[in-house]
Amino acid sequence: MTLPFLVVYLHEVRGFGLRTGGLILATVAAASLAGNPISGILCDRIGARVTVVLGLVAAAAGSVLLAGVQHPWQAFIATAILGFGVSTVWPAQDALLAELVRPDQRSSVFSVRFLTMNAGLGLGALLAAAVVDVHRPGTFSALYLLDGVSFLVFVPLLLSVVPARRPPRPDRTGGQTAAGGYREVLRDRRMLGVVALTAVVVTLSYGQFHSAFPAWATRPGGIAPRALSLAFAANTITVVTAQLPVSRVLRGRRRTNCVAVACGGFAATWLITLAAGGLGGGIAAAMAFGLAMVLFGISETALTPTLPALVNDLASDDLRGRYNGLSTLAWTTGFLVGPALAGTALSSALAGDWFVVLAALAGSGALGAVTLGRRLPASVNVV
Repeated sequence: MTLPFLVVYLHEVRGFGLRTGGLILATVAAASLAGNPISGILCDRIGARVTVVLGLVAAAAGSVLLAGVQHPWQAFIATAILGFGVSTVWPAQDALLAELVRPDQRSSVFSVRFLTMNAGLGLGALLAAAVVDVHRPGTFSALYLLDGVSFLVFVPLLLSVVPARRPPRPDRTGGQTAAGGYREVLRDRRMLGVVALTAVVVTLSYGQFHSAFPAWATRPGGIAPRALSLAFAANTITVVTAQLPVSRVLRGRRRTNCVAVACGGFAATWLITLAAGGLGGGIAAAMAFGLAMVLFGISETALTPTLPALVNDLASDDLRGRYNGLSTLAWTTGFLVGPALAGTALSSALAGDWFVVLAALAGSGALGAVTLGRRLPASVNVV
C-alpha cells in the first residue's frame, strides 16, 4: 500500500526535497542488505516462525514511525526499521513455508505465495489510491498506520502455525552439533550457481520492471501515466489468473528449464517494449506496452515455482535459514543493481539499445539455467 507513495508523501506532504526523498526510499533497500543475512542466522537459531514475527513487529514499528515524521532524520530511521523488518520476513517466510509442506509440494506452495502476494499488491495499490490525498496530510498518516496494523494482524495467525520439528544434525564425530555458518553454505557450489543465476535474472527482469520500463514507456514511448498504470494492472491480473494454471502445466518439468523459459519471455518482453517506444504514443503504443507487461507476467509465473523451491531442496534442515537468507540477498542485489544500470543506460544517447542488451542478457540467463541444470541432481530439479 505504501512504498509507491513514499516519495510523494515525503515531498508533497512533509516538504522534503526530491533528492532527499529518493535517498530515504533507498534506505529501505540498503537495510535489506543487512536484514536478509541476519534473518538467515535467526531462522537457524530461533526458528523461522519466531523470526517472521520479529520481522513483522519491526516492519510495523517502522511504518507507524513514518506516519508521524517531521524531519528527514526521522524518516531515515523509520525507513531503515521498515526495510530491515520486511527484509527479515522474506527469507524467514520462505523457510517457514518450506518446512510446512512436503518437498514435492514446495514448487506449488511458492506458486501460491506469489499469487497471493500479487493479489495483495494490486488490492493495496487500489486501496491506497482511493485513500491518499496530498491536500489532506492525515490520509497519508492513516495509510501508514493501517500498514503497520496489517503487519501485526499477521502475527496471531503465525502463532497458530506449528512447523515440523527438525532433527539435530550429527557432526563428524557422531555427536550433535549446531547449524554451521554461512561459510558452509558458500562451500555448496550448486547453491552458489543458483545464487548467481538468481542475481542475473532479477537484475534483468524485476530490476527493470519499476525502472527502465516506466521511464521508457512514458518518455520516448509517449504514453500517459494512466496508460502506464493500466499496463501494470494487466501484469498483476495476468499473474493472479495464470499462476496456478501455469504451475499445473510445469508440473514434473525441470526447474532450470522453466527458468530458461522465463528468461526467454523476459527477452521477448524487452524487445516488445523497445518496439512499442517507436509507435509514437497513442492507443497502439499503450496496447503494445500492455502486451509487454502481460508477457512479463506469464514469464513470472514460469519463474516462481523454481528458484525458491530449488534453494530449499538444496538446503539442509539446520541451514535452511541461511540458504534462504543468501538466496533473498541475491534478489535484493538484483533489485539494487537493476535500476542503477537502467538509470545510467537510459540517460545516455543510446537508451534504446539498453533493451537489446537486456534481451541478450536474458538469453544468457536461459543458457546459464540450462547449464546449471546439468550440475543438479534430478531429485531437486523437478517442479
